[in-house]
Amino acid sequence: MLVLKDIKFDAYNEGKKVEIIKGISLTLEPGKLYVITGPNGGGKSTLAKIIMGIEKSTSGEIWFEDQNITDASITERAKLGIGYAFQQPPRFKGIKVRQLLNLSAGHKVDCRNCKNSLVEVGLCTQDYINRDVDTSLSGGELKRIEIATLLNRTLKLALFDEPEAGIDLWSFTKLTETFSKMHEKKEGTIVIISHQERILELADEIIMVSEGLVQRQGPKDEILPTILMGPNCYCDFTKGGKPGYDCVR
Repeated sequence: MLVLKDIKFDAYNEGKKVEIIKGISLTLEPGKLYVITGPNGGGKSTLAKIIMGIEKSTSGEIWFEDQNITDASITERAKLGIGYAFQQPPRFKGIKVRQLLNLSAGHKVDCRNCKNSLVEVGLCTQDYINRDVDTSLSGGELKRIEIATLLNRTLKLALFDEPEAGIDLWSFTKLTETFSKMHEKKEGTIVIISHQERILELADEIIMVSEGLVQRQGPKDEILPTILMGPNCYCDFTKGGKPGYDCVR
């Protein structure tokens, strides 16, 4: 179980303090799939980075499986079973896909498992297993390879920051199938940051974050109908009732 207690995060722009996260408290239960959604700039990605330890919260506490990890490093959190997939994954010159999968797992991965994880994200093993993880890969290819590295690990908490970004429709369909299969196993908590309705449909619970706060949270069947509006599937995250962003059906 992951528990966030009054998490706040401040940044500074030209010496002026900007409140990015203004006090978020959440409890995420094992075996559930959560989708965090909301308008751009609302604090979603920052919150995920704080959970992973990439960013340090200004105040508040983070507890994971009854252990206070507020001051734990990224490495310590990874060893506890927390994994993170970036919105824009890094490139690694001189490292091949096979090596990256081995490194992510922390041991030499059976080739059959490597193949399975690549296939699950829509990549042909023969074409990619010996490719370099460098600029020769497109953004979409790199995103799918990164997600495959998480599939090679036994995670208690998997964080995915907008996994649909930069990939084609066919690959997006494969990813939604992969998330669905991961959830069916009930082996850990899954948190996906997304604007996409097809990913929102996978959620047990939807968490709407806007202006650094949790605006709404609840079961998918309760929350999703209230945020899908009109023929363009606009989502309302403001008190004034103005549309926030388009959802792809």
